[in-house]
Amino acid sequence: MDNRPASQFDIQEQISSVVNTMIAVITNPASFYKQMSRTGGFVDPIIFMIAMGIIGAVLQIPLSFFHLGMAGTFGMALAYIIIMPIAVIIGGFVGGAILMLIWKVMGSREDYEACFRCFAYATAISPITNLLNVIPYLGPIIGLAWMTYLLVTASVEVHELQPKASWIVFGAIAAILALMSISALYLENRLATEMKGIGKTFGDIDKMSPEEAGRKMGEFLKGMEKGTGKQ
Repeated sequence: MDNRPASQFDIQEQISSVVNTMIAVITNPASFYKQMSRTGGFVDPIIFMIAMGIIGAVLQIPLSFFHLGMAGTFGMALAYIIIMPIAVIIGGFVGGAILMLIWKVMGSREDYEACFRCFAYATAISPITNLLNVIPYLGPIIGLAWMTYLLVTASVEVHELQPKASWIVFGAIAAILALMSISALYLENRLATEMKGIGKTFGDIDKMSPEEAGRKMGEFLKGMEKGTGKQ
């Protein structure tokens, strides 16, 4: 006879359930969404999202030693263990509402709970896609493509929508988000390059005379005008 307390069984069962669900969504999303219960409350999907947020945050810790990932530093990586679960819960409710509007327009008869569950369990890929984001440009696109596939699968298996229409709608949304992501990353890299240029141009400005500082400023502004195509 096993004398372990019931609470220990509950924790073990919950961990096992989260792991099995994560594997099912990643390896066979069509089967998972086909069998997914549309009802049952919000507790289980919320627990699943929190677990994905914690896993994603923990994976940021080794990346922080190389100044990679979302955190960038070890301290921020530790803070993400608290921040990420809260962020994914808020994002889950907002994302569920947005998806419900999209699916309703497409003709779905499912309610908010089903939509929330579809999105909550799609976060199974978030720990992996967060790691992929360290790859400039390509990483975010892979993550968007993967999430698009899951949402299309949920559209077909849960909401009983046509695959072609689902691919058109979510493919268009993914394309827009991909362009926004690439543009934001390009601007971020360009700004970082310009800031390095400013540092090299001005050097130790506090040690310069007013005349020298003014000359450096003039040279910098002329360079900016040439860079923007102004003569």
